Amino acid sequence: VITLWSLNGTLIDLRGDERRRLSGGNLIITGLDRDQDSGVYQCTASNTRGTILSQRATLQFAYLENGKTQTRSAVNVREGQGVVLLCGTPLHSGELTFTWVFNEYPHFVQQDSRRFVSQETGNLYIAKVEPSDVGNYTCVVNNTITKERVFSSPTPLVLRNDGAMGEYEPKIELHFPDTIPAAKGSTLKLECFALGNPVPKISWRRTSDVSFPNKVKLKNSNAILEIPSFQQEDTGTYECIAENSRGKNAVRGRLSFHATPHWLQTMTDTSLSIEENLFWECKANGKPKPSYSWLKNGETLISEGRVQIENGALSISSLNLSDGGMYQCVAENKHGIIYSSAELMVLASAPSFSQNPLSRVLKARSGSDVSLDCRPHASPRAISLWKRGTEILQRSERISLFPNGTLKIANVTKRDGGSYTCIAKNQFGTASTTGRLIITEPTRISQGPSSTEITVGESIVLPCQVTADPALDVAFFWAFNGQPIDFHQDADHFERVGGSFSGDLMIRNIQLNHGGKYICLIDTDVESLSADAILVVKGPPSPPDLVVVEEVTDSTAQLSWSPGQDNGSPITGYVIQARTPFTVGWQAVDTVPEAINGNTLTATVVGLNAWVEYEFRVLASNSVGMGEPSPPSTKIRTEDAMPDTAPTDVGGGGGTKSELVITWEPVPEELQNGEGFGYIIAFRPVGLVTWTRAVISAPSVTRYVYRNDTIPPFSPFNVKVGAFNNRGEGPFSSIATVFSAEEVPSVAPERVSAKSLSAADIEVTWEPIASTPERVLGYEVVYWEDDTKPDTLGKVRITGNYTAVNVSGLQGNTQYYLAVCAFNTAGTGPQSIPVNVTTKKPPPGQPPQNVEWNLTGSQLVLQWDPVIALETESEVTGYIVLYRRHRNNDMYSIITSKASVELTLNPNDNYVIQIKTLSEGGLGEGSEPIHIHQLSTSVISCCRLLFCLLPALMSSYWVFNQFGCLNILLCSLQSFSAS
Repeated sequence: VITLWSLNGTLIDLRGDERRRLSGGNLIITGLDRDQDSGVYQCTASNTRGTILSQRATLQFAYLENGKTQTRSAVNVREGQGVVLLCGTPLHSGELTFTWVFNEYPHFVQQDSRRFVSQETGNLYIAKVEPSDVGNYTCVVNNTITKERVFSSPTPLVLRNDGAMGEYEPKIELHFPDTIPAAKGSTLKLECFALGNPVPKISWRRTSDVSFPNKVKLKNSNAILEIPSFQQEDTGTYECIAENSRGKNAVRGRLSFHATPHWLQTMTDTSLSIEENLFWECKANGKPKPSYSWLKNGETLISEGRVQIENGALSISSLNLSDGGMYQCVAENKHGIIYSSAELMVLASAPSFSQNPLSRVLKARSGSDVSLDCRPHASPRAISLWKRGTEILQRSERISLFPNGTLKIANVTKRDGGSYTCIAKNQFGTASTTGRLIITEPTRISQGPSSTEITVGESIVLPCQVTADPALDVAFFWAFNGQPIDFHQDADHFERVGGSFSGDLMIRNIQLNHGGKYICLIDTDVESLSADAILVVKGPPSPPDLVVVEEVTDSTAQLSWSPGQDNGSPITGYVIQARTPFTVGWQAVDTVPEAINGNTLTATVVGLNAWVEYEFRVLASNSVGMGEPSPPSTKIRTEDAMPDTAPTDVGGGGGTKSELVITWEPVPEELQNGEGFGYIIAFRPVGLVTWTRAVISAPSVTRYVYRNDTIPPFSPFNVKVGAFNNRGEGPFSSIATVFSAEEVPSVAPERVSAKSLSAADIEVTWEPIASTPERVLGYEVVYWEDDTKPDTLGKVRITGNYTAVNVSGLQGNTQYYLAVCAFNTAGTGPQSIPVNVTTKKPPPGQPPQNVEWNLTGSQLVLQWDPVIALETESEVTGYIVLYRRHRNNDMYSIITSKASVELTLNPNDNYVIQIKTLSEGGLGEGSEPIHIHQLSTSVISCCRLLFCLLPALMSSYWVFNQFGCLNILLCSLQSFSAS
């Protein structure tokens, strides 16, 4: 690409220019100079295809010159008179802002309804001068781009001494032009300010009386009207009105809308053959309406001869190669210019089938119509003819030859098969393409799917089999409800099965959503066929909906619901379930009618508990099974009612003297039937008629104690307990007999004695209490160690008329104190006189050591080292050998005074053996367990081995440790000889 730049229409010569250079087509300027570099720039880009011009770009330099600082004359005004102080804007470029300094910097003039600084003229306007305004005023000019600032010379404002000026009507000193052009999307500001006494008020209106949109803003005491994002509808005549008590004045100006051109339609790159015609049209919008011109390779086109230009339309007839190039449509108005570019390629070439050759093999169904396309790439368009073999084809009843080169043969037969050649020719050359046409027999569906019904969870195969010409490739596709089946994504349910001419569809584990229309699509090289079937899937009904509780009593609820889908099988019935805060999950409930048929959509639930919050749901069933439940109904509470359930397990007894203790099982919350629930306790001495009643208002209380000093001990009472709530009293329980509290026994046992049985056990005996007015239920033994501090270490209680008990778990060689007392439900009576006894020394802590065992046949001999007790331990009096059979888990024992023992064992079982010491202090620590395994098998195996190895084993010992059953077996020559 060659890139050139022009400035103000003159080509820029970059040769020898040190400040300007090109980089990738971009123009880079260093050391910018306002005089040399200001202006309009445009880029021209060229390559082998042509030349185009870029959009224009304007380069401006912002500046602010320092104006002449001549001394300004004083401005003399009367009080009440209006005045305008001129700024005198210096030469500049770029947006300016204006402020005024009063007397000295930085005391700026504050704008209000009386004072205004115009950002258009820079002047300061004072509507009505006051004495406080006297002073020096300096105009400050700021360039918003360069940030430069220029101060004017001070202008003195002097008050005349010939008196104040009287009131006068407004005089508009600052106003906008009669016509104001505004660009689309710009922000427009109109300034209006008037002098007058009193200070005038500024207002605005549109002469069309159309109200201002919300975007319009009034600023600086209405001296500025601002219209952001100016649009076509904002055009019109605007009026500024200045008014005071002496009159009013107004100025008007018309806002006109203008917009730079923008494209509505552009041309695109086009390729045409030589001698064809070109027509391009571009359209642009703008305000004012844009004009059009056309460029070719950067040069202006003139309408003449083959080239015609009319507004935005360009036409060139009978194209030749020289017409190729880059074209640009230019739309322009006074506010801007835009370019649209496109390339025209004029083609001239001999025919070629490289891109669109005939297929080598073409297939067609017998009896169908066949079209063969002849579409060579040629410029200009080629003339075509067709051959079958060597025969040139002519139009006939069945053969059609179209201008675009297409050959059509109607109702083809086997005789139409063969080789076909298209020959294309233009002035630049000739080309041909050949293909072979094969005529096939029609494809027929031999077995297609048929509509059927099936149940959820079952599987089915939908057949799709065809009879086809062997020359054809056959492909099967399946669609479900109009959508192709994705066999990869839906592999859990769908699978295609069959051979080359079979496309059967297997559907496994059918679900409700598999019901619908299935289509088998068969595609061959020459035709497409299809067969469809409707699959109806039966399943349990869908959940009912809209379960509503319409009416509720204390024990019933009237329900209604909407049916769900029957899913291919009519709904035969409904079941209602309920849930409360007191049930575990959902429970079936009784209804009226008892059996709800499939046509019934209402039912009454009966047998409900009063004052309980319920939710209900409905399940539908059909011949397939029970469906999923409906969403729960809204929670409702049944009405309250009197209690209908009495407390259970009424009993009692015990307590302290002069008490009657009554207990019961509380009524569950779901059976309390309402608020304010409580219990009524009624009781009377056995034999009397009148009941004494007590009321308890706490529903969780399960015990009542009646106290009265006149109650005899252990006296029988008839007792019953009832329930009540805010609705009234409910039933009472059945009558129970409860005894009042009894008194503790008043007599202590006598003849108490204690004997140490071992290091951990003491036997205590006593004589039973012969006679006492109180009941004796049993006896309690208490024991402790230190008689000076008789805190109970433990106690043993035995119920019944026993006279002895063993106290276990004691320390060896320790003195204990023991006492006995009688007890009943009221407590324990007085203790006997304490007795003391010392437990025996503890048994030896050392287990038997070095245990050896020998087994001969079924005789087991055990030996161990004697155990020597320590001084603090009881003497060893003997040993106990404990052994347990594995088969029946029976435990056996044998006592010996020696450090050895002989046992006879069953050779067909396994044993575990342990040895412990015997002493006055009890059993000592046991030895390590000894395991003896199946004797007979081991012995027989050992003996067989000995016979085999007889020559090597004479006069030898054989050790059979590996069996874990024999320790040492002595095999002698005589033994084997005897055998």
